[in-house]
Amino acid sequence: MKIVRIEAYQVDLPYSGGTYRLSGGRTYQSFDATFVRVVTDCGLDGWGESTPFGNNYIAAHARGVRAGLEDLAPALLGADPRLCDRINDQMDLALLGHHHAKAPLDIACWDIFGKSTGLPVCDLLGGRIAGPVPVISSIGSDTPEAMRANVARHRALGFMGHSIKVGATEEEGGPMIDAERIRACLADRQAGEWFLADANNGMSPEQALRLLALLPDGLDFVLEAPCPSWRETLSLRQRCSVPLLLDELIQTEEDLVHAIQTDACDGVGLKITKQGGLTRTRRQREIARAGGLVTSVQDTTGSEIAFAAILHMAQSTPRHMLRHALDPRAMVTCSTAAFEAPLVNGGAEAPDLPGLGITPDLEVMGDPVAVWQ
Repeated sequence: MKIVRIEAYQVDLPYSGGTYRLSGGRTYQSFDATFVRVVTDCGLDGWGESTPFGNNYIAAHARGVRAGLEDLAPALLGADPRLCDRINDQMDLALLGHHHAKAPLDIACWDIFGKSTGLPVCDLLGGRIAGPVPVISSIGSDTPEAMRANVARHRALGFMGHSIKVGATEEEGGPMIDAERIRACLADRQAGEWFLADANNGMSPEQALRLLALLPDGLDFVLEAPCPSWRETLSLRQRCSVPLLLDELIQTEEDLVHAIQTDACDGVGLKITKQGGLTRTRRQREIARAGGLVTSVQDTTGSEIAFAAILHMAQSTPRHMLRHALDPRAMVTCSTAAFEAPLVNGGAEAPDLPGLGITPDLEVMGDPVAVWQ
């Protein structure tokens, strides 16, 4: 089997809540998504998605995905898409770094691999673990009352986990408003719910310590990605009273090994496109498992195709280390594919179909913006 054609598509995914707010005053109204279709000489094809948050989230941006594909796609023509590790080796030879550009190609190859064997991707990633995967919502920064209502809305939809965004600037209210946000979001906490207070690397150790000092004892939550550098994170770690989960600082296997060696965290947020696709996420999941870290399987944002990759990875992740998987479908108003994974009783289960189990909506995709063959 050989890759004979690669197509790239661009679709805007408007945020369902109007304006999405992150730490440091960062805001987003829509997300620029790139979709990749990989076609083989035997007629099988596969799809992948890369939807960065924005240009100021991490060193990844939407136009960079499509620019990266200009170097990556030609290097994969003629390759066997089922040899996913070798596919990644070839991409590394063609372009260093730029995981967000490599991810949709890698995901599409796993989709083909699954279709070629008649197996769902989760079976190829280690084997399906029966039962629904608990899913987590993404609650953008807002007033405490609005965030509490947003948590309640997602709770009513069946979400059992909630990632609440903190990291207000001093002008916005700083640690004091963040403490009010956390208290409000946890006020109606139900049995079995899991909360992340996610600063997306937007706080200094001083701000994080002020925040923790303002909170009452006994609040059950995990602080995610508080600081932008390793030095600041390790400084906070020595004085932090709650569990730490790192995300943006961990993008490679080397980053994860460093986090374990320095005891920098208690868990890791594995975002499929940030890590570089399913191949690299699987490697990092096993390193995290060996290091005793819990994981949250996520992505920056995205549509059904991104969620399919998330869910198959989470479906094959041992439950003792898996906290939740992000369901980005609730974050956007545009549907790009049929994907039969309804949210039931707080979780979703990957369909028992070959590959990712998706049927892209070609009308939504429109014409390809680039083709390599």
